[in-house]
Amino acid sequence: MSPELQALADRLALQDLVIAYANAIDRRDFDALDHVFTADAYIDYRAMGGIDGPYPTIKAWLPEALGHFPGYMHLTGNAAFTIDGETARGRVACFNPMVVPLPEGGHDTLFLGLWYVDDYRRTAAGWRISRRSEEKSYDFNVPSWMKAAIGG
Repeated sequence: MSPELQALADRLALQDLVIAYANAIDRRDFDALDHVFTADAYIDYRAMGGIDGPYPTIKAWLPEALGHFPGYMHLTGNAAFTIDGETARGRVACFNPMVVPLPEGGHDTLFLGLWYVDDYRRTAAGWRISRRSEEKSYDFNVPSWMKAAIGG
């Protein structure tokens, strides 16, 4: 494959990887994340109120953390990738509306804006995220019980 075609194939594979992450989270199919992250990946969700740690710790934490929300969606875009052989770096925008239950009953929706800042590694099974951190841009309509966690 020519270098130009390889670069295009790599960018498409990285874009597909970012989409696979969003779809796995939004479907609550946390086992699908095994095809997104390397086994030794480090993930830092603290900028938006989460935790950080090795991938197995984060995978175990996600169902509990996201179980508070009856609905959410990750819309990703503005992906910028820098590929250097078998590794790459990326910055991906994410718009994340989340449905939250209200203490008095009913639901409301909050909105989070963030960037994923990623390191990627090419593996025998394809590209995988080896490190992911979040960079906060904004939040809107965050309930008081969440404000302290995300610094809103």
